[in-house]
Amino acid sequence: MSRHDHGRRAWHTSSHSSGEGRCVEVSEGAGVLVRDTQNRSLGHIEYSADAWTTFLDGVKASRA
Repeated sequence: MSRHDHGRRAWHTSSHSSGEGRCVEVSEGAGVLVRDTQNRSLGHIEYSADAWTTFLDGVKASRA
């Protein structure tokens, strides 16, 4: 994963990202923040840790 510091939060992209800027960045803490790498200035969407875990579990299950 590559990490990007943004203020006090560390942002990372998946190691599966193509490196072409067509992905999202995630910052995990009390809440999980998600933003578009090409439009960082537009802000982010915040999810609860439980909601993010449920989302990731669903993605992993769809790959099985």
